[in-house]
Amino acid sequence: MSATYRDQAVVLRTQKLGEADRIITLLTREHGRIKAVAKGVRRTKSRWGARLEPASHVDLQLYSGRTFETVTQAVSIENFGDTLSLDYQRWTVASAILEAAERFTAQEHEPSLQQYLLLVGALKALAHETYDGSLILDAYLLRSLAVAGYAPSLTNCSVCDAPGPHRFFSLVGGGSVCTTCKPSAAPTPAPETLELMQQLLSGDWPAASASELRYRREASGLVAAYLQWHLERGLRSLPLVERI
Repeated sequence: MSATYRDQAVVLRTQKLGEADRIITLLTREHGRIKAVAKGVRRTKSRWGARLEPASHVDLQLYSGRTFETVTQAVSIENFGDTLSLDYQRWTVASAILEAAERFTAQEHEPSLQQYLLLVGALKALAHETYDGSLILDAYLLRSLAVAGYAPSLTNCSVCDAPGPHRFFSLVGGGSVCTTCKPSAAPTPAPETLELMQQLLSGDWPAASASELRYRREASGLVAAYLQWHLERGLRSLPLVERI
Protein backbone atom coordinates (compact mmCIF):
# COMPACT_ATOMS: atom_id res chain seq x y z
CA MET A 1 0.00 0.00 0.00
CA SER A 2 1.18 3.53 -0.76
CA ALA A 3 1.72 6.08 2.00
CA THR A 4 2.59 9.74 2.49
CA TYR A 5 5.42 10.68 4.84
CA ARG A 6 7.73 13.58 5.74
CA ASP A 7 11.49 13.64 5.98
CA GLN A 8 14.43 16.03 5.78
CA ALA A 9 16.87 15.56 2.92
CA VAL A 10 19.79 16.92 0.93
CA VAL A 11 19.49 16.95 -2.86
CA LEU A 12 22.42 14.99 -4.30
CA ARG A 13 21.64 15.35 -8.02
CA THR A 14 18.81 15.81 -10.51
CA GLN A 15 17.85 14.31 -13.88
CA LYS A 16 15.38 15.55 -16.46
CA LEU A 17 12.20 13.52 -16.88
CA GLY A 18 9.80 14.27 -19.70
CA GLU A 19 9.08 17.89 -20.56
CA ALA A 20 8.64 19.41 -17.12
CA ASP A 21 9.57 16.88 -14.43
CA ARG A 22 12.77 15.81 -12.71
CA ILE A 23 14.04 12.74 -10.91
CA ILE A 24 15.65 13.92 -7.68
CA THR A 25 18.25 11.80 -5.88
CA LEU A 26 18.03 12.54 -2.16
CA LEU A 27 19.86 11.54 0.99
CA THR A 28 17.20 11.63 3.68
CA ARG A 29 17.56 11.70 7.43
CA GLU A 30 15.37 8.68 8.20
CA HIS A 31 14.96 6.74 4.94
CA GLY A 32 18.48 6.77 3.49
CA ARG A 33 19.08 7.47 -0.18
CA ILE A 34 15.97 7.58 -2.34
CA LYS A 35 14.88 8.72 -5.79
CA ALA A 36 11.76 10.82 -6.14
CA VAL A 37 9.88 12.43 -9.00
CA ALA A 38 9.26 16.16 -8.71
CA LYS A 39 6.48 16.98 -11.12
CA GLY A 40 6.40 20.26 -12.99
CA VAL A 41 9.54 21.69 -11.37
CA ARG A 42 11.09 22.67 -14.70
CA ARG A 43 8.19 24.95 -15.56
CA THR A 44 8.86 28.66 -15.23
CA LYS A 45 5.95 29.10 -12.82
CA SER A 46 6.92 26.20 -10.56
CA ARG A 47 6.48 27.23 -6.91
CA TRP A 48 9.25 25.08 -5.47
CA GLY A 49 11.53 23.98 -8.30
CA ALA A 50 14.40 26.16 -7.03
CA ARG A 51 14.24 24.38 -3.67
CA LEU A 52 15.16 21.07 -5.30
CA GLU A 53 18.55 21.91 -6.78
CA PRO A 54 21.77 20.07 -5.83
CA ALA A 55 23.08 20.91 -2.33
CA SER A 56 19.66 22.10 -1.14
CA HIS A 57 18.68 21.09 2.40
CA VAL A 58 14.90 20.65 2.45
CA ASP A 59 11.96 19.37 4.45
CA LEU A 60 9.84 17.20 2.16
CA GLN A 61 6.50 15.53 1.99
CA LEU A 62 6.68 12.42 -0.18
CA TYR A 63 4.21 9.95 -1.58
CA SER A 64 5.57 6.41 -1.75
CA GLY A 65 4.80 4.76 -5.09
CA ARG A 66 5.73 1.47 -6.73
CA THR A 67 8.86 2.68 -8.55
CA PHE A 68 9.74 6.17 -7.29
CA GLU A 69 8.59 8.38 -4.47
CA THR A 70 6.76 11.56 -5.52
CA VAL A 71 7.55 14.94 -3.97
CA THR A 72 4.28 16.60 -2.98
CA GLN A 73 5.70 19.45 -0.88
CA ALA A 74 9.15 21.00 -0.38
CA VAL A 75 10.13 23.56 2.26
CA SER A 76 13.64 24.97 2.19
CA ILE A 77 15.73 24.61 5.34
CA GLU A 78 18.90 26.09 3.81
CA ASN A 79 19.85 26.26 0.15
CA PHE A 80 23.59 25.72 0.37
CA GLY A 81 23.81 25.57 -3.42
CA ASP A 82 22.83 29.23 -3.83
CA THR A 83 25.88 30.31 -1.84
CA LEU A 84 28.31 27.66 -3.03
CA SER A 85 27.58 28.15 -6.73
CA LEU A 86 28.93 31.73 -6.47
CA ASP A 87 32.46 30.46 -5.78
CA TYR A 88 34.04 27.97 -8.20
CA GLN A 89 36.42 26.41 -5.70
CA ARG A 90 33.73 25.78 -3.09
CA TRP A 91 31.29 24.50 -5.74
CA THR A 92 33.78 21.92 -7.02
CA VAL A 93 34.34 20.78 -3.42
CA ALA A 94 30.57 20.55 -2.88
CA SER A 95 30.15 18.53 -6.08
CA ALA A 96 32.73 15.99 -4.88
CA ILE A 97 31.03 15.78 -1.48
CA LEU A 98 27.60 15.20 -3.04
CA GLU A 99 28.96 12.49 -5.35
CA ALA A 100 30.74 10.80 -2.45
CA ALA A 101 27.56 10.86 -0.35
CA GLU A 102 25.73 8.98 -3.10
CA ARG A 103 28.53 6.44 -3.42
CA PHE A 104 28.68 5.82 0.33
CA THR A 105 24.94 5.05 0.43
CA ALA A 106 24.82 2.31 -2.16
CA GLN A 107 21.57 0.71 -0.97
CA GLU A 108 18.40 2.72 -1.50
CA HIS A 109 15.97 3.06 1.43
CA GLU A 110 18.63 1.91 3.90
CA PRO A 111 18.75 4.44 6.79
CA SER A 112 22.14 6.10 7.13
CA LEU A 113 21.83 8.83 9.75
CA GLN A 114 25.58 9.27 10.26
CA GLN A 115 26.20 9.81 6.55
CA TYR A 116 23.32 12.28 6.41
CA LEU A 117 24.64 14.27 9.39
CA LEU A 118 28.17 14.27 7.94
CA LEU A 119 26.83 15.60 4.64
CA VAL A 120 24.77 18.39 6.20
CA GLY A 121 27.68 19.40 8.45
CA ALA A 122 30.17 19.48 5.56
CA LEU A 123 27.91 21.58 3.32
CA LYS A 124 27.12 23.98 6.17
CA ALA A 125 30.80 24.47 7.01
CA LEU A 126 31.59 24.95 3.32
CA ALA A 127 28.77 27.42 2.69
CA HIS A 128 29.61 29.46 5.79
CA GLU A 129 33.37 29.32 5.05
CA THR A 130 34.04 27.97 8.52
CA TYR A 131 37.28 26.28 7.39
CA ASP A 132 39.33 25.89 4.22
CA GLY A 133 37.34 24.07 1.52
CA SER A 134 40.02 21.46 0.81
CA LEU A 135 40.27 20.59 4.49
CA ILE A 136 36.49 20.23 4.72
CA LEU A 137 36.50 17.87 1.73
CA ASP A 138 39.29 15.67 3.09
CA ALA A 139 37.72 15.60 6.56
CA TYR A 140 34.37 14.60 5.06
CA LEU A 141 35.92 11.81 2.99
CA LEU A 142 37.95 10.44 5.91
CA ARG A 143 34.94 10.45 8.24
CA SER A 144 32.68 8.88 5.62
CA LEU A 145 35.25 6.15 5.15
CA ALA A 146 35.29 5.65 8.91
CA VAL A 147 31.49 5.39 9.08
CA ALA A 148 31.63 2.82 6.27
CA GLY A 149 34.16 0.79 8.26
CA TYR A 150 37.28 1.80 6.32
CA ALA A 151 38.97 4.22 8.73
CA PRO A 152 42.71 4.28 7.94
CA SER A 153 45.14 3.51 10.73
CA LEU A 154 47.32 6.58 11.20
CA THR A 155 49.46 5.59 14.20
CA ASN A 156 49.77 1.83 14.88
CA CYS A 157 50.56 -0.63 12.10
CA SER A 158 47.29 -1.60 10.44
CA VAL A 159 48.55 -5.18 9.91
CA CYS A 160 50.34 -6.21 13.12
CA ASP A 161 49.26 -3.34 15.42
CA ALA A 162 52.83 -2.43 16.28
CA PRO A 163 52.84 1.00 17.94
CA GLY A 164 53.80 3.86 15.66
CA PRO A 165 54.13 6.29 14.10
CA HIS A 166 55.45 4.43 11.04
CA ARG A 167 57.07 5.65 7.83
CA PHE A 168 54.98 3.71 5.32
CA PHE A 169 51.34 3.91 4.20
CA SER A 170 49.51 1.02 2.57
CA LEU A 171 46.26 1.43 0.64
CA VAL A 172 45.74 -2.34 0.64
CA GLY A 173 46.77 -2.79 4.27
CA GLY A 174 44.51 -0.06 5.62
CA GLY A 175 46.85 2.78 6.50
CA SER A 176 50.15 3.09 8.34
CA VAL A 177 52.34 -0.01 8.27
CA CYS A 178 55.65 -0.92 9.85
CA THR A 179 58.78 -1.90 7.95
CA THR A 180 58.04 -5.61 8.37
CA CYS A 181 54.45 -5.40 7.05
CA LYS A 182 54.87 -2.86 4.29
CA PRO A 183 54.05 -3.95 0.72
CA SER A 184 56.35 -3.12 -2.15
CA ALA A 185 56.30 0.47 -3.41
CA ALA A 186 54.44 1.75 -0.32
CA PRO A 187 54.45 5.57 -0.15
CA THR A 188 56.33 7.28 2.67
CA PRO A 189 54.29 10.36 3.66
CA ALA A 190 55.73 12.94 6.02
CA PRO A 191 54.82 12.44 9.69
CA GLU A 192 53.10 15.84 9.57
CA THR A 193 50.83 14.57 6.77
CA LEU A 194 49.61 11.64 8.85
CA GLU A 195 49.15 13.97 11.83
CA LEU A 196 47.00 16.24 9.64
CA MET A 197 44.85 13.30 8.53
CA GLN A 198 44.37 12.29 12.16
CA GLN A 199 43.38 15.86 13.03
CA LEU A 200 40.80 15.92 10.23
CA LEU A 201 39.44 12.54 11.29
CA SER A 202 39.11 13.57 14.93
CA GLY A 203 37.92 17.15 14.30
CA ASP A 204 40.96 19.00 15.65
CA TRP A 205 40.31 22.00 13.42
CA PRO A 206 42.69 24.53 15.07
CA ALA A 207 45.65 22.20 14.48
CA ALA A 208 44.49 21.24 10.97
CA SER A 209 43.98 24.87 9.98
CA ALA A 210 47.53 25.68 11.09
CA SER A 211 49.04 22.96 8.85
CA GLU A 212 51.39 23.80 5.99
CA LEU A 213 50.23 23.68 2.37
CA ARG A 214 52.68 20.92 1.37
CA TYR A 215 51.25 18.58 4.01
CA ARG A 216 47.70 19.42 2.96
CA ARG A 217 48.51 18.53 -0.64
CA GLU A 218 50.14 15.25 0.34
CA ALA A 219 47.20 14.39 2.61
CA SER A 220 44.72 15.12 -0.21
CA GLY A 221 46.59 12.75 -2.51
CA LEU A 222 46.60 9.98 0.09
CA VAL A 223 42.90 10.46 0.89
CA ALA A 224 41.97 10.37 -2.82
CA ALA A 225 44.01 7.20 -3.42
CA TYR A 226 42.67 5.50 -0.29
CA LEU A 227 39.10 6.43 -1.26
CA GLN A 228 39.54 5.10 -4.79
CA TRP A 229 40.91 1.81 -3.49
CA HIS A 230 37.95 1.18 -1.17
CA LEU A 231 35.25 2.45 -3.54
CA GLU A 232 36.92 0.50 -6.37
CA ARG A 233 36.77 3.55 -8.63
CA GLY A 234 37.40 7.23 -8.10
CA LEU A 235 34.96 10.09 -7.90
CA ARG A 236 34.43 11.83 -11.24
CA SER A 237 34.19 15.19 -9.48
CA LEU A 238 37.43 14.87 -7.49
CA PRO A 239 39.90 15.73 -10.32
CA LEU A 240 37.89 18.90 -10.96
CA VAL A 241 38.28 20.19 -7.41
CA GLU A 242 40.20 23.43 -7.39
CA ARG A 243 42.67 23.22 -4.55
CA ILE A 244 43.84 26.52 -3.11
